[in-house]
Amino acid sequence: MLHDKIKQYSEEIAAFSPSSSADVENFRLKFLVSKGIVKTLFEEFKEVSTEEKRVLGKVLNEFKQLAEAKFKDAQEQFASAKVDLKNEDDLTLPGQGFSLGSRHPLSLVRKEIVEIFKKLGFIVSEGPEIEDDWHNFSALNFPPEHPARDMQDTFFIKKQDGNDMALRTHTSSVQVRLMEAGQPPFRAIMPGRVYRNEAISARAHCFFHQVEGLYIDENVSFADLKQTLYHFVKELYGDDTKVRFRPSYFPFTEPSAEMDISCTICKGAGCQLCKGSGWVEILGCGMVDPNVLDNCNIDSKKYSGFAFGMGIERVTNLKYEIKDLRLFSENDVNFLAQFESEII
Repeated sequence: MLHDKIKQYSEEIAAFSPSSSADVENFRLKFLVSKGIVKTLFEEFKEVSTEEKRVLGKVLNEFKQLAEAKFKDAQEQFASAKVDLKNEDDLTLPGQGFSLGSRHPLSLVRKEIVEIFKKLGFIVSEGPEIEDDWHNFSALNFPPEHPARDMQDTFFIKKQDGNDMALRTHTSSVQVRLMEAGQPPFRAIMPGRVYRNEAISARAHCFFHQVEGLYIDENVSFADLKQTLYHFVKELYGDDTKVRFRPSYFPFTEPSAEMDISCTICKGAGCQLCKGSGWVEILGCGMVDPNVLDNCNIDSKKYSGFAFGMGIERVTNLKYEIKDLRLFSENDVNFLAQFESEII
């Protein structure tokens, strides 16, 4: 009968004296889980007569409370034992393992880009992220009415000494500072974060990262630019990668071009990333406009040079086949864990 079962199990619980945490867990599995004894007895309780329910209801509730209290006491007993064991500093215990972190994919690709150009003699140059109008626009040949100066594209902060201060829209401002500080030859790359007032989506963000390059010396030609970028692409993406240049326009270079590479995902066959063309644009480039050299007090009749700039996010997308730009700034541990093997 139900009353006899309750009495039997109550005696078993009262006599329960665990010697290990495994005993405690076995007790829980026997009495307290959804298919354990306590639950089973309550199911049987539903079948007894009304008169028996009046008597057994209280007894059954006390039995449940007894089982829960016994389990809780046993848990606390072994929990305190573990604390005492830790405090003893038992040097024979195995060490606690820990997982290594990983470099951010943007940091990995930035480092790889820097290393490629360092082998070609380029130094790394950096500058402030808050810039005045001269370094961000005027010295780079942006006319006053250029749309890049509009609030729709630029995060303006405040006026200082009559100048518009803004978050830099490109690392070309570092090129200006480099040229103002000395005389050619210059051979440098400028990695850094830049800001533009754009809607955040899978393909765009209000902040991203660039690497720009500058080479100025006597008799620098467009052929030098092309060979430099050919070498860069082959080093980063492999010898099978194809390259093409398309005419373009930038205020600070003339002539200007955009450089495409064969899509690394579909290998030129056509996919969603390359919009079926088989090509993906990765950077803009061109010969430094003589006006920019003159603005920086460099003799444009004696010196010439080339410049280029690329978004690190775009380059990383192609290298690791990452389709959503927002993943780079969401700090998703599961996403970042994919690059543990890329620690360098």
